[in-house]
Amino acid sequence: MKKSTYIRLVNGSTQPDISLDEVQSLLDLYVARMKKTGEQLDWDYASAAFPYEPIVREENGISYLTLTPTDPELYHGFWLGVGKEDDSTPFIQIVLPKSATHGDVGKANEYAKFLAKELKGQLSLFNQSVLHNEFKK
Repeated sequence: MKKSTYIRLVNGSTQPDISLDEVQSLLDLYVARMKKTGEQLDWDYASAAFPYEPIVREENGISYLTLTPTDPELYHGFWLGVGKEDDSTPFIQIVLPKSATHGDVGKANEYAKFLAKELKGQLSLFNQSVLHNEFKK
C-alpha cells in the first residue's frame, strides 16, 4: 500500500499557496545547503543527502515531481505533488510506493521536515503524527 505525508500551508505559514516549481526550488535550496556542508567537510555530502534526480512528469493533467534514485540498490524513489483540500488549504503531498526502501522512507521524512520548516507548515507524517509548532522560527 502506498503511504503519504502532507505539508499543509496553514495560518502562520510563510506563504499562502505553493506550486510544484516552488517545491523544486526548495529542494534545490536543500541540495545547496548540503553542498555547503560538504565543502566544510571536504566530502560530497550533497550526493549522500539527496540521492535522487528530480523529474517533472504529468499524468491525467496533473503534474508531479518524481525523485528517481541515483543508486537503485539503496533507493527506489518516490513522488511529490501539490494540491488543495476541499476547504482550499494548499498542501504538498509526498507519496512512497509499496516498493520504497528504508532509505526512501528516511529521506522522505527528512525532506518533509525540511519543507515544513521552511514553509512553517503543518506536517502530517506517514505515521499520522502531526507537527506544527516545532517548526516555528
